[in-house]
Amino acid sequence: MTREACITENLGLVHACCRRLKGRGVEYDDLFQAGCVGLVKAADRFEPERGLAFSTYAVPVILGELRSLFRESGSVKVGRPLRELGLRALRQEEALTKSLARPPTLTELATALGVDPHQAAEALCAARPALSLTRSGEGEEDADRDLPAPDEQEKLCETLTLQQAVARLNERDRRLMCLRYREELTQAKTAALLGMTQVQVSRREKAILAQIRAWMSPDGEP
Repeated sequence: MTREACITENLGLVHACCRRLKGRGVEYDDLFQAGCVGLVKAADRFEPERGLAFSTYAVPVILGELRSLFRESGSVKVGRPLRELGLRALRQEEALTKSLARPPTLTELATALGVDPHQAAEALCAARPALSLTRSGEGEEDADRDLPAPDEQEKLCETLTLQQAVARLNERDRRLMCLRYREELTQAKTAALLGMTQVQVSRREKAILAQIRAWMSPDGEP
C-alpha cells in the first residue's frame, strides 16, 4: 500500500480519536488537523515488517498529537485572574439582564465590572464554553455536523487506547485487572488468587482505574 493510500484509507481513525476528545475546549476542525498530522507521522514511520497492524501503531501517534494540541492550546492556559473575572462577568451579566430587562451591552458590563470593554470581552470568552464550528445553524443548536466515524473504528480507537494504558501497568496490576474484567471474577476470588484481602483488591482496583483514566485523558502522558 502506498503512503497516500494508507493515509486516505485510515482517515476514519483520525475522526474516531477526535470524537473521543471533542467538546473539551478545542474546535473539532483543529482536532482533526492535529490528528491528520499524527496520521501522516504514523504513515511515514510505520514499519510493517515488525508485524503490527497499522491501526495499532497509528492510534497512539494520533492521540499523542491531540494531547499536544490540548497542552499548547490557549483554551487550557487561561490564568486564574482571568477565570475569576470571567465568573464575575457571568454573574454581573445575569444581574444586569434582570435589572435592565434585556442583555447588557459590552460597555455596560465593563462599567459594572470596573474594567475596559476589551477585558470584559476576554473574560466572557474565557468563562464560556468554546462554540464549535461543527455545530449546525440556527434552530439546531444541539445538532452536530461532525463527520461520523463508523462504530467499529470508534470501538477500535477506544480498545487500542485502553490496551496502551493497561500495558503500562506493572505485572501484578495487569493480573488483577485481567482477573476482574477479562475473567470476570469477584473481588473475593481475585483476592484469593493474588494472596490479598478483598479490601486490598478493592482499593487497588480503584487506584488502577483512576490511573488508567488519567493516562487516557487528553492531557495524560503519551
